[in-house]
Amino acid sequence: MATTNDLKNGTTLNLDGELWTVVEFQHVKPGKGGAFVRTKLKNVLSGKVVDRTFNAGVKVDVASVDKREMQYLYRDGDDFVFMDLADYDQPRIPAAVVGDAARYLLEEQTVTVAFNDGVPLYLDLPAAVELTISQTDPGVQGDRATGGTKPATLETGAQIQVPLFISSGEKVKVDTRTGQYLGRA
Repeated sequence: MATTNDLKNGTTLNLDGELWTVVEFQHVKPGKGGAFVRTKLKNVLSGKVVDRTFNAGVKVDVASVDKREMQYLYRDGDDFVFMDLADYDQPRIPAAVVGDAARYLLEEQTVTVAFNDGVPLYLDLPAAVELTISQTDPGVQGDRATGGTKPATLETGAQIQVPLFISSGEKVKVDTRTGQYLGRA
C-alpha cells in the first residue's frame, strides 16, 4: 500500500480488481479546500485511458509488475514460447497477450515481458525492428498515383507500405508502434 503522494509515471495500481498504469499525474492544492491528485490512468489489458481524481494522502494498492527480458523461441498452436534469459524458464504466452506484437516478432528476438503474480500482461518490443521484405512488386518509374509507395510483405507476414525503389530480399527498419517503414537497414 502506498499513498497518492507516492504516485509516479509508470506506477501500476490495482483499482477495483483491474491493473492501471499511471500515464500522468498532478498534485493540486487549491486555495480553498483540501489538496487532491489528478491522474490519467491506462488499463494494462485493454488500453483504455481514464481520468481519475484522488484526495491527497489516500491509500492506493500498488501492483507488483515484474518485467523480464525474454527471448522468443517459437510458436506452438495459439501460444508463443519464450525463454527467460535469467533462469532459462520457458513460459507459454497466449496469442491474446502477444497481440499485434506478433506481426514484428522473429525467432531469437529479445523482448520485455511484464508479469503480475506469474500471469503475463503484455510485451514491450523495441521501437524499431529490422525485417526482410519477402515479397513486393517491382516499382515502375513514373508510377506516382500511389504517392510513391507500394505494398510489401515482411518475413513475419505483416503488410507495410514501402517506397518504389525497395525490392524483395532487402532488409528494412519498421516502427513497431505504427507499422511504418523507417528506412533501409
